[in-house]
Amino acid sequence: MFKEGIFSGQVALVTGGGSGIGFAITKQLLQYGAEVFIASRKQERLDKAVEQLSAFGPCHGFQLDIREPERIEALAGFIKEKSGKLDLLVNNAGGQFPSPAEGISPKGWMAVINTNLNGTWFMAQAMAQHFFFPQKQGNIVNIIVDLHCGFPGMAHTGAARAGVDNLTKSLAVEWANRGIRINCIAPGIIQSTGLENYPPELVAQVSKTVPMKRLGTTDEVAEAVLFMALAKYISGETLYVDGASRLWGDMWEIE
Repeated sequence: MFKEGIFSGQVALVTGGGSGIGFAITKQLLQYGAEVFIASRKQERLDKAVEQLSAFGPCHGFQLDIREPERIEALAGFIKEKSGKLDLLVNNAGGQFPSPAEGISPKGWMAVINTNLNGTWFMAQAMAQHFFFPQKQGNIVNIIVDLHCGFPGMAHTGAARAGVDNLTKSLAVEWANRGIRINCIAPGIIQSTGLENYPPELVAQVSKTVPMKRLGTTDEVAEAVLFMALAKYISGETLYVDGASRLWGDMWEIE
């Protein structure tokens, strides 16, 4: 889809790069010439992913929980030591679970908000301070969710991702004169390892509501990420990759 070697000489960081959408993003960046760092909470998954991805280009792993600013600082030091710069940050790490709003416990609510909103902010601020501000250039792509009509059934992640969407717009303006672009990709229901957390009958129901009558693929999301990373005059935008789902119908029945 893109010119061969178009990311040559660039260094990227993909959080949650050990599986699913993050793995696909990393693979495509490597195939187009980038050097990529991936971060994941689980060391075993991280090691396996680095082994597989290294077949496509230089890939480095770092164990990280994005809710922990101290570990993010350590990651920045690791990238400086290995590569000396960072061109692209893809905030892909996150997590949620289906639940009616009244059934979300305080612990569950805080876990989702801390990961999806606070973790994204901690990563963006730290990488800007360590790399993008001194370099006077940088690029951030945030992976959120299809929240065009809210997110009934998962109000916690809808609130967190909407916060990221608004944060993206704010930072796009604040950091524009520092050479930094920041955008969002909002995937719909994607056929990936993330679906393992949901009942199969729910996934089957959701796929029927997509106007294109199929689920998206991780590669299709990755292609959108690479496009946003290359689009030099786009900042503060959210690109939906959802088969037109946001424009028609409900994903699932709300009891």
